[in-house]
Amino acid sequence: MNFLLVAINAKYIHSNPAVYSLQAFADRVYPGVTSVSEYTINHNFDNILAGIFSHHPDAIGISTYIWNIESVRKLLCELPKILPNTDIWLGGPEVSYDYDKLLNEFPCIRGIIVGEGETTFTRIIGAYVQAENASTEEERIEPDFSSISNLALRERPTVLEHTLVDMDALPFIYEDDMRDFDNRIVYYESSRGCPFRCSYCLSSLDKTTRFRSLPFVFRELQFFLDQEVPQVKFIDRTFNCDKARTKAIWNYILEHDNGKTNFHFEIAAELIDKEEIDILRQMRPGLVQLEIGVQTTNQDALIAVNRSVNLRKLTEVVKDLTKAHNIHIHLDLIAGLPYEGYRSFRNSFNDVYNMAPTQLQLGFLKVLKGSPIEKDCEKFNILHSDSAPYEVLATRWLKFEELQKLKQIAEMVELYYNSNQFTKALPYLVSAFDSPFDLFAALADFYEEKGYFIQTPARSKKYEILIAFANEKTTLDCEEILEALTMDYYLREDPKKKPDFVKNVPARELFDFKYRDPLTGNFRLVEDIDEPQ
Repeated sequence: MNFLLVAINAKYIHSNPAVYSLQAFADRVYPGVTSVSEYTINHNFDNILAGIFSHHPDAIGISTYIWNIESVRKLLCELPKILPNTDIWLGGPEVSYDYDKLLNEFPCIRGIIVGEGETTFTRIIGAYVQAENASTEEERIEPDFSSISNLALRERPTVLEHTLVDMDALPFIYEDDMRDFDNRIVYYESSRGCPFRCSYCLSSLDKTTRFRSLPFVFRELQFFLDQEVPQVKFIDRTFNCDKARTKAIWNYILEHDNGKTNFHFEIAAELIDKEEIDILRQMRPGLVQLEIGVQTTNQDALIAVNRSVNLRKLTEVVKDLTKAHNIHIHLDLIAGLPYEGYRSFRNSFNDVYNMAPTQLQLGFLKVLKGSPIEKDCEKFNILHSDSAPYEVLATRWLKFEELQKLKQIAEMVELYYNSNQFTKALPYLVSAFDSPFDLFAALADFYEEKGYFIQTPARSKKYEILIAFANEKTTLDCEEILEALTMDYYLREDPKKKPDFVKNVPARELFDFKYRDPLTGNFRLVEDIDEPQ
């Protein structure tokens, strides 16, 4: 029996912990039966097809998400032609909520794992192995999947029952040799479920939050530290929902820091107390980064999506953490929520920008299959794309053209704020506008006017664009903006020659750049800048 698990990731740096967990869980009972093959959505499709064929699998299991479902659909059309006797199974959030439609649309699908898959997948393997062992040369016995839970079958397109695995029963998916994960993000799961019920999130459907016992977690974190893994990204939906557990894990990381590994957590900032802040303040710069979903500061929007947030407490916590200058803080906003129009989103953006995060992510509402907000689309006049990732097109409060403008603004934020390349110039530019949002909106208009959205400027060209923008669209002092941009350039670049826009700036000879900032990776200024001679 040869069962091939297929993952198609969004980028090379990503890995798929789901298929490795399925493999590790099944291997404890049926060792050597499963194998894993990973690709990305950027791979040539024929190469993916050829790669799968080269394994000559008896069965294939494909992990599905919003970012790869279109590639999976193409595979479902072509795989039966080249592997006509191979069973195809699907699993993952993208197929767990409309499995009956998929079974009707694609006759090649043998079945669909709904929800958690480790136990179900192992039982599927067991059915194959049992049938294979019972078969003879004269008679082939068909495997029986009829009593397996969390499974939709063509002959039984309803799920028998939903069962959840004990978190401590899950195997650790990484081996002693981490070479397969070189230059890739290592994901780690210490809990499943979420105590919150945000209507746009599939985690709201999981009514229980389950945790892996701390002795397991400590042992596994120590493995990452010993291996000097560059980054470990916790995929827990709300890592800090249990205070005692949060403090224990953060204290362990603090006390066992190897000086190299970074740990990423998705947290609810309003839950953090003073003791937790004190722990975080002691962290080495670069040891921990926090992702915080603010989503909106519009209270009506928060209520509409069933999100309970103390915005005052959240703001205080973020500002306390940023004062320490040792924690990378990533704040998220979602455009397209109910009751949030263009002007309201402008307010939310400015509120979050003023918290001074390391990165500010502008996302757009995705109406995921099975999410509670899917049922509210008519109520809120939410229009969204029928194809993945099911992104919002318009709402009662936000027009299509306004959403497109917000997407352009999001690109400006990526280029000029999240890049951390313009930390000296941006505050100066913001001062020329009524608010930070208005600066990025004006920059987006400038890019549109000059055609830069079509022909993306080179990295060094972005400095010249800001100079032109300041000259044409503001009344700022040109010499001062040039000086700020020159400092930005030399703090973050290591050029062999002066770029055109600083040809006449002699002060650059007085910059002394001796090391990179451990938090941002940027060059830092280590001596005061004297006045040019």
